[in-house]
Amino acid sequence: MILGFSIFPLLVSAWMAVSRFKLIGGGYQFRFVGWLNFKKLFVGSEQFHLLGTFAAIPVIGWIILLAVAALVGLGVYRYAKDSPITVLGIVGRAISFGLVLFLAWLIVSTIGTGGQMGSLSTTIFYVTLGVLIQFVIGTGLAWLCSQNITARSFFRLVFFIPLMVTPVGIAYTFRMMVDMNVGPISPIWQALGLGQFSWSSNPWSARMVVIVGDSWQWIPFIFLVMLAAFESQPKDELEAASIDGASGLQIFRDITWPSVAPVAATVVLIRVIEAFKIIDLPNILTNGGPGIASESLTLHSFIQWRSLDLGASSAVAYVLLFVSTVICVSFFNFVVSPARRTSR
Repeated sequence: MILGFSIFPLLVSAWMAVSRFKLIGGGYQFRFVGWLNFKKLFVGSEQFHLLGTFAAIPVIGWIILLAVAALVGLGVYRYAKDSPITVLGIVGRAISFGLVLFLAWLIVSTIGTGGQMGSLSTTIFYVTLGVLIQFVIGTGLAWLCSQNITARSFFRLVFFIPLMVTPVGIAYTFRMMVDMNVGPISPIWQALGLGQFSWSSNPWSARMVVIVGDSWQWIPFIFLVMLAAFESQPKDELEAASIDGASGLQIFRDITWPSVAPVAATVVLIRVIEAFKIIDLPNILTNGGPGIASESLTLHSFIQWRSLDLGASSAVAYVLLFVSTVICVSFFNFVVSPARRTSR
């Protein structure tokens, strides 16, 4: 089953990524074109679609880029100081740090006036901001529901409901809710003077609506996992700290968080993997628009496939595979593994 449903499609899509698909009489034809599909994406006619339209880097962009460069420099310093130097370690960290710097440069180079983010930058935006929002809110709700509060069971049930709804259903629900003319909350929009505002025609508001819908769907997942982590703590440690006069903040900082940190790192890793595959919400809410402003890499690949450009679709899919694999492996090595070692 693994060979048939995982390895075989992976190999076939690799062949398609270096080929050109063409319909011919009586069937179809694949013609080997080498790296032409990837060349079109990075330096050719499809560069604007994948990488975006470049513009002058704004001041905030330079600040972000310098901050990311400082973090990368710190990572290099810690590796040289605390870890044994190996060829594999150098190559792996060069790929990880290089990709982080490239993505940071790509984003700040396309957010300026006259610039336009491509599907790669938009996907990174969804993953970074979306997972951050979901983790903060989900963990906060989980901590509150682990306390002795009124109607705790009711809130647990309510927070679990969005996870039961299909992504397509959530997408159509939010498409209806954010309709500022006839939607169920349109009177509120009208009262706030926003009735004439078209969120779908503004790139940033379209992206934010996608993030809000995605967060509503996935906050319950983080909530459930973190709730189990909070409730699995030994009660005697918490009671002993409380008797010794530790404040609630001190208990959370010194006892609760270190014990749940490995679970938190793991659940974020799972959400990052899933977030890279987002397609339902941007497809139904905005159809990737305005233009390609809210289009994710998965939607980009799907649109190319729908237009029968199977080679370009496979090339985009392999770009997504490379980026998501490097980021997830790096997150596991730099965050998940240290958190597990610390908890021991």
